[in-house]
Amino acid sequence: MTAAESAELAQRYDPRDVQEKWQARWTELDPFRASEDPEDPRERFYLVDMFPYPSGDLHMGHAEAYAIGDALARYHFLRGRNVLHPIGWDAFGLPAENAAIRNNTHPADWTYANIETQAASFRRYATSFDWSRRLQTCDPTYYRWNQWLFLRFYERGLAYRRDGYVNWCPVDQTVLANEQVIAGKCERCGADVVRRMLNQWYFKITEYADRLLADAEQLEGCWPDRVLLMQRNWIGRSEGAEVQFAVEGRDEPVTVFTTRPDTLYGATFFVVAADSPLAEQLCAPDRLPELRTYVAQVRKLTDIERQSTDREKTGVFLGRHAINPVNGERIPVWAADYVLPDYGTGAIMAVPAHDQRDLDFARTYGLDVRVVVDTGQPDPAQTGIATAGNGTLVNSGPVNGLAKAEAIATITAILAEKDLGHGAVNYRLRDWLVSRQRFWGTPIPIVHCPACGEVPVPDDQLPVVLPDLRGQDLVPRGVSPLAAAEDWVNVPCPACGGAAKRDTDTMDTFMDSSWYFLRYCSVDYAEGPFDPAEVRRWAPVDMYVGGVEHAILHLLYSRFFVKVLYDMALLDFTEPFTRLINQGQVINHGKAMSKSLGNGVDLGQQIGRFGVDAIRLTMIFASPPEDDIDWADMHPEAMVKFLGRVWRIAADVA
Repeated sequence: MTAAESAELAQRYDPRDVQEKWQARWTELDPFRASEDPEDPRERFYLVDMFPYPSGDLHMGHAEAYAIGDALARYHFLRGRNVLHPIGWDAFGLPAENAAIRNNTHPADWTYANIETQAASFRRYATSFDWSRRLQTCDPTYYRWNQWLFLRFYERGLAYRRDGYVNWCPVDQTVLANEQVIAGKCERCGADVVRRMLNQWYFKITEYADRLLADAEQLEGCWPDRVLLMQRNWIGRSEGAEVQFAVEGRDEPVTVFTTRPDTLYGATFFVVAADSPLAEQLCAPDRLPELRTYVAQVRKLTDIERQSTDREKTGVFLGRHAINPVNGERIPVWAADYVLPDYGTGAIMAVPAHDQRDLDFARTYGLDVRVVVDTGQPDPAQTGIATAGNGTLVNSGPVNGLAKAEAIATITAILAEKDLGHGAVNYRLRDWLVSRQRFWGTPIPIVHCPACGEVPVPDDQLPVVLPDLRGQDLVPRGVSPLAAAEDWVNVPCPACGGAAKRDTDTMDTFMDSSWYFLRYCSVDYAEGPFDPAEVRRWAPVDMYVGGVEHAILHLLYSRFFVKVLYDMALLDFTEPFTRLINQGQVINHGKAMSKSLGNGVDLGQQIGRFGVDAIRLTMIFASPPEDDIDWADMHPEAMVKFLGRVWRIAADVA
């Protein structure tokens, strides 16, 4: 071919013509389908992109995330490996239900329509997916296994129901897990979250706290350091002691957890969370009206507000005294807003000289402040600044003159000898609240019988399929809309045959995403959530790609799930994702893309203007994967020119 002919061919390069030709060819050939032959000698590589939520068409954030995963998958294809690179949709949840309510449609119609829109866009974006592994979590064939897994957790004592204070979103009218509350607001709608007492379902993730911490060592150097740090901080393991305080007028002592039992001689008052049941139990009868009035005020505050160091601490005296177990002193018992009911036992020993919040409270109400650790700093009673550092114990009887570590060991031993305490470990992590008062989710497979109590739905009756409820009111009013579906709710008890009712809550959508990567290995398997042989062949995931916003929620829950499944002998590994890549955010002119800001960039329009390859190359070469990309600084037209040169060189070689 002459140079003139090559130049002419290069001039004829049109990204749209090229991509339309090869996308049609790929549809015909299905070139990225993983081999299902167990005898295939090629090295296997399993790559998963965090699956999308079908809230609309693909946007520029999708363009970056899936360009990264696609580039990695293609690299391993070209290295001769048998690559599994599947796609699916995280299809249950509040956005679909809220959109259906706004548009007077059904969540399923809204969800499946958006899935098809996104699927078409993914094909246009030419991602190297194995489409034979496609799944949607709202399909009964998928959520049947959510229910099966829930029942296995229930049998092992890992799924349980209890009354407890929960985070309640007054707009979405449902409970939220602690991880779904950001700065006191609902992560979905931004409403101020309030506290309510409700009976809810929980997963006992706290039982796996130590293993989640210990096994993180397997991920060092393979996961981003900040993700591992975020998980460790969220689990929040603290070593200390549980100490028993006798309270006047109560037969049973009250146990508190403290990381500093060495400071017990400095405990000058005792505090319980005002809105905990313990507060009323300890309160003198004549003080109950004042306490109840105060509790009504406290419940208007968010947890963030209550724990703020800037906000004035408030409380009421309960008319009782506790006995300090190391020196026998009577110390007043207060109910206060800065202690939360779900931290430990909902009670603390207050050491105001060495804890700023305790000191602020003591100064407000004129309570004693006693220094028991000499740090060389001025007296907190005079300065108003607590001395929280290490030093030598003073005013502390048998531990005077000791340093912190030795004093902790000595006091703990003294408490144990008197049967008034013992060494203990506490966690910031709380059990995973999994029930939601909304329609669009997996029904909880439990029947409530007046005679038999909680009765699991038999496996052969799964899935418990959502009722259609088309044309019915799905607006939440504090209870799940499922409660109104009487024909669905009222069923015979599986145990005794008597009249019973289904549980009307649905599962948190993080249930769906905690194990979907296992289902990809055998999407049509009907004997269990996944084919154990196929999971042994492919899993754990070799490379996982997704946003750092899932560092605590999804990733921690997935790790928990895998450990439970390992204990059930369903898996032979204990961590789900061998390597993790977090992509940055695609912004525009320094701000997150938003319709309200008018700075959104339409991915389809960009593809139509520059072509798929130019957009993908722009994303890949813009920055390291973890960095943010400002689209205002990107120049896809430069990639179009680059591709033209590649086209010309290819023509020269031909």
